[in-house]
Amino acid sequence: MEQMINAWLKDKMVSAEAYNADSLLAGFLDEMKKGLAGECSSLAMIPAYVGTEGQVPPEKSVAVIDAGGTNLRICVAKFTEAGEIKLSAFSKQPMPGRDEEVSAADFYKVLVDALEPLKDDFEHIGFCFSYPTNILPDFDGRLLHWTKEIKIPELVGSHIGSGLIEALEERGMTGRKVVILNDTVACLLAGLAQGQTFNASSYIGFILGTGTNTAIVEKNENIVKLDGYLGAGSQVINVESGGFAAFKRGPLDLELDEASENPGGHVFEKTISGVYMGSITLKLLKSLSKEDGVFSDVGTQSLADMNELSTIHIDNLVADNDRDKGMLDTGAFTDADRDVMKLVFTAVVDRAALLTAVNILAAVVKGGAGTDPERPVCVNIDGSTYYKTFQMPEKVQGYLQPMLQKRGLHIRCIQVEDAPVVGAAIAGLTAF
Repeated sequence: MEQMINAWLKDKMVSAEAYNADSLLAGFLDEMKKGLAGECSSLAMIPAYVGTEGQVPPEKSVAVIDAGGTNLRICVAKFTEAGEIKLSAFSKQPMPGRDEEVSAADFYKVLVDALEPLKDDFEHIGFCFSYPTNILPDFDGRLLHWTKEIKIPELVGSHIGSGLIEALEERGMTGRKVVILNDTVACLLAGLAQGQTFNASSYIGFILGTGTNTAIVEKNENIVKLDGYLGAGSQVINVESGGFAAFKRGPLDLELDEASENPGGHVFEKTISGVYMGSITLKLLKSLSKEDGVFSDVGTQSLADMNELSTIHIDNLVADNDRDKGMLDTGAFTDADRDVMKLVFTAVVDRAALLTAVNILAAVVKGGAGTDPERPVCVNIDGSTYYKTFQMPEKVQGYLQPMLQKRGLHIRCIQVEDAPVVGAAIAGLTAF
């Protein structure tokens, strides 16, 4: 039975064995090159206009704003001589516009109200703004549209940084400067303090959570869409890697994509991120239940009745832990049914791990660093799906390390706690 199911999964392009890592890498690198050249590509390769050349100044304060989901977080940050971040005056409140529509003035009032008591502690602000935004050479950002159910329509199309500066000046806080960056760019920059301690040759930020994205460091000479930017010789690029589409997907992947809210968009994300792995597993299980003798009668009926499958529930089943497994751990399924479920989800995770490894490898290769073992590339990895999915880190590294060795490349993977805050602080301290 297991051999038959594995062959079936490979036929459906879900098994990692159905993919060739070298071909995936070539596709990734080609799309990256096209994106940097301004050609049609599934990878946007958006310049962030911040670099990694500057040293993080110790004992200098910077204000940090982190707006990216349910909460809005604001604090003052500074780094010690040893590169450790110290946070103070930390505040957290619901993100404006999440529960009801608010005006642009209301949004900025919330920010300024929180910053005003800290006005003697900062000149610069690092603003991690994790919504679709066109980053500009002056470190400002023009909001393209809101996501995550935020309702502040007046701000769409406006420059977030300059709007904040104007609001600060109205309160008498003049001479302030703001850097706008997204969470993946912040993730890359968050590795800077640690990376400088082991002489990192370059930096990568990678997030695998509800969604996925990557940030890399690229030489300016390779980027055509810099709008006259005259900064340092290299800068951070927001790859938007969740959009990668130059790879073959299976028929059930295509069906899931077609039924999604954005058909044809973020197709790579739909194969590896946490919000989708449960959905693709359920689709596989429903399809597999049509094969004779795979599931019990009660299991087949239960699958037919299921409308959704939480990635967390199926992951807990595979991990065999004492956490919530939903209906998967009830009489709706037999032990044999659960064995099949484990086999299928393990294949989904294996594939995600391989694709993740190729994604990180492409970032290393494209950056052109890491050839000296004494100067590895610092890869800061963030995201709950990467760290909390059963055996995901081990699987990713199991695929990644041999591919790096084959090419004589060296990396050091790190995890920085509170990476968006740390990265935004570094941006605020080094951008100007």
